[in-house]
Amino acid sequence: MTCRIDLHVHSKFSGDTDSEPEETVLHAIKAGLQGIAFTEHYSFEVSAFADVLRHKYKGKIMVFRGVEFSSAEGHCLVFGVNTDRMSIKNGSLHDIIPLVNEKGGVVIPTHPFRGSNSIGERIRDLEGLCAVEGHNGYAHHYQNAKAVRTAEELNLPYTGGSDAHQSHEVGACYTEFRHDVTYDNFIDLLRGGDYSGVDTRKISRVWPF
Repeated sequence: MTCRIDLHVHSKFSGDTDSEPEETVLHAIKAGLQGIAFTEHYSFEVSAFADVLRHKYKGKIMVFRGVEFSSAEGHCLVFGVNTDRMSIKNGSLHDIIPLVNEKGGVVIPTHPFRGSNSIGERIRDLEGLCAVEGHNGYAHHYQNAKAVRTAEELNLPYTGGSDAHQSHEVGACYTEFRHDVTYDNFIDLLRGGDYSGVDTRKISRVWPF
């Protein structure tokens, strides 16, 4: 049985949308997702509301917490650690990745080829990455295709996340795990790599690679 989780979701606590977290959870349930991860900009602790929603919707959907961290090279998702308690603000991923890994977390560069706030080709110089965000709901299809291709060239798995800033956008892209996901095994499964990103959006035109 597969498990579909949107690993990249924002709410009003990211500071660039007025989206209500609970409304997003309800849309995710309606979309048939088994889980979502709130990854607010820059701060892990602002997503404390997710723990309340986790209990409220127990048995209907899993609600995870992470952060979309801003490194010197670009944005990345961090799961499994509280980045607010680490001295890594605006630091280089060359320093951040080993610190996060040491504390039991994982680092996944987001929308690596979308341009602004993206790592780009510098991703090839990084060691210790868990995965690459292959399908991002705010990236063009050709940018996602390049991310997937790069992940394969680096022998890394790739994830999917809607990057939703409005509740109805949740699930546009998601990660399909090929094992049952629980709160206890979530990080281990991310490290294991037995999953792939999915983009549900229709390709409206052929983009050059």
